[in-house]
Amino acid sequence: MSGIDYRNSGVDIDEGLRAVDLMKKEVKKTFNSNVLSELGHFGGLFKAEFPGMAKPVLVASMDGVGTKLKVASLMGDYSTVGSDLVNHCVNDILVQGANPLFFLDYIACGKLEASVAAQIVTGLAKACSENGCALLGGETAEMPGFYNAGDYDVAGTIVGSVDQNSIIDGSAILPGHKIIGLPSSGLHTNGFSLARAVLFEKAGLSVSDHHPLLGGESVGEALLKVHLSYLSSMKPLLAGNLVSGMAHITGGGIPGNLIRVLPAGCGALITPGWNVPPIFKLIKELGGISEIEMRRAFNLGAGFLITTAHPDEVTEILLQAGEKPFPAGEIVSGDSVKYSGGGV
Repeated sequence: MSGIDYRNSGVDIDEGLRAVDLMKKEVKKTFNSNVLSELGHFGGLFKAEFPGMAKPVLVASMDGVGTKLKVASLMGDYSTVGSDLVNHCVNDILVQGANPLFFLDYIACGKLEASVAAQIVTGLAKACSENGCALLGGETAEMPGFYNAGDYDVAGTIVGSVDQNSIIDGSAILPGHKIIGLPSSGLHTNGFSLARAVLFEKAGLSVSDHHPLLGGESVGEALLKVHLSYLSSMKPLLAGNLVSGMAHITGGGIPGNLIRVLPAGCGALITPGWNVPPIFKLIKELGGISEIEMRRAFNLGAGFLITTAHPDEVTEILLQAGEKPFPAGEIVSGDSVKYSGGGV
């Protein structure tokens, strides 16, 4: 009777090595003079130098792509989910004024396909390069029996830095400050469980279907639009000390995220009126979803919010950066986030 080997049990070491070979070139493109290690070392080495910072503080965050990966699987296209993940994490530490230094990824699956892993890592590397951070290392785990064949999960950790005197924690927010919004590209990386339940299960659509509300885009194309990074647009505002607070609008929508940065005694009055991407209107219409639930589950076209005492100057700088900023409301006395009319 012949013995069983690792490959027979569901883990293909050779495919894992092939995946690493496919990743190496793209990962090395993200390296800079601070990276002291090579891909494949047990740990990534990053030189801790912070020129120009009197009291450097490390800022770390981690997140995942969530069930957007199910849409990627249905589309047979994993080329953007890596960028989704990096940009999401970049925005999360940007809220506190931090610049990204390096990123670590984790990819888990039931059966590893080197070409799929390479697509994901190429997306990670692309976004790391665009945001000026190194893809320092990662882990690819093949876990048969835990994940089904064809299932992938992607998560990552970002580490950035900010001078202690430049940390933005919302404590400078005051009633009367204006709220400026920056557009999202769509769902970004949140609300996909609800979106899939409505579009695929309730309405019976497929990723290749088209709907009049979406114009020329397919359902899958609208759902897979890349999560935007706001780092480059925000840098001149941070340098000019024009921002009192920021909120990255992810799961929980504006109510669940803006409240996280408001100091005691401050609430917000949101005044909808910005352009809402058609995919949200389609989800609401086909799902019969209430306005309150839409606001809790999705960003509804507002990917990032800025509070400021200098709205005109902030708006002008953002326009020069190529953004399309919009007025989104005002900070008021209170302790909650409320809306003034409008809707999807």
